[in-house]
Amino acid sequence: MTSVSEPTALDQLWYTRCPVPTASGLAYNLGWLDEAFAPAGLSVGVLQDAPPEIARHHFDHQLLGLFREGGNVPALVARSEGAPTRLIGLTWIDEWQSILTRPDTGIASAADLAGRRIALPGWAGSRGTSFPRAMALHGFAQALALAGLTLADVEVVEVESRVERAPGNDPSAAAPWPGLAQLAEGVVDAVYVKGARSAEQAREIGAVVALDLDATPDLWSRVNNGTPRPITVHEELLAERPELVVRFLVETLRASRWAATHVDELRAILGREVGSGAAGVLDAYGDDVHLSLTPTLDEERLALLGQQERFLHEHGFLASRVDVAAWAAHEPLAEALRDLDTSSASAPDYSISQPGASAPDYSISQGEEVAR
Repeated sequence: MTSVSEPTALDQLWYTRCPVPTASGLAYNLGWLDEAFAPAGLSVGVLQDAPPEIARHHFDHQLLGLFREGGNVPALVARSEGAPTRLIGLTWIDEWQSILTRPDTGIASAADLAGRRIALPGWAGSRGTSFPRAMALHGFAQALALAGLTLADVEVVEVESRVERAPGNDPSAAAPWPGLAQLAEGVVDAVYVKGARSAEQAREIGAVVALDLDATPDLWSRVNNGTPRPITVHEELLAERPELVVRFLVETLRASRWAATHVDELRAILGREVGSGAAGVLDAYGDDVHLSLTPTLDEERLALLGQQERFLHEHGFLASRVDVAAWAAHEPLAEALRDLDTSSASAPDYSISQPGASAPDYSISQGEEVAR
């Protein structure tokens, strides 16, 4: 790794996101990320549109100029396997987490799952790309816990795992959600799903909601791959060019504030991002998605991510434990908030300094070194 005293040449930044609502995705779609970094001679590329040898870094995060806002399973897995990343923000957007069934099964509550066949996506080529399995496993575990049950109280049926879209694909071309075909065929009785596209696919096969996990009263029962959703960055970029990280967060926060007063425009943009249209966004993410895009690193969200980390480790998804508190770098988001909050009184200095300029030390100290 290049030391902080020897700045790495950088002429390209990359942005990667999952097909889900994100403020950083909104900032990109509004053209604000391009505008923010152009004065420094930096272009912003979308990782999903890059060649496969670059696009694969969505999962391993071994790319210096990469900002990633996506599911916490790949992010935690990558960190546990030694990816040099820092956590710079967490969002929480409920996204139609549901347990689906057929109308003829009689399953209408968590208690009705006892003894029934549930779909569990198989392991994929790596821990990080096995996020469909992690999602279903945790979703069913949360649902069963509502009735005092565990995964030992159901019959697990393994199904095909792949749901991610290939780089460059339109999000509407996403593969069928794993388990829906088996549900329609009567091979399983229940499937965990989330998101706008799975809602549309569920309607197509006549599936019905047995349990709406988003309706559970506490956040702890809704922790999963996207709740909370992390924003991560390469730790070397943060150490050497912190002003770039702050600028990215300024534009992300700015977009989240724009969303609060531009609801129709937001839904149209998110409809294109998730491949479902504005109506699908409303169905999957509710009336208040425009108020839910702001990242934080508060104690509650860090604790919720810690719950997910423990579950993933317990079920074999992590190569080693991840110390979530040590992983988090608080100062970039705090600085971005200060900059944005003062912009109404006077224009803040968003200038991007030259490589090697004096900057705060965001590196992880020896005592914090975890999952490297």
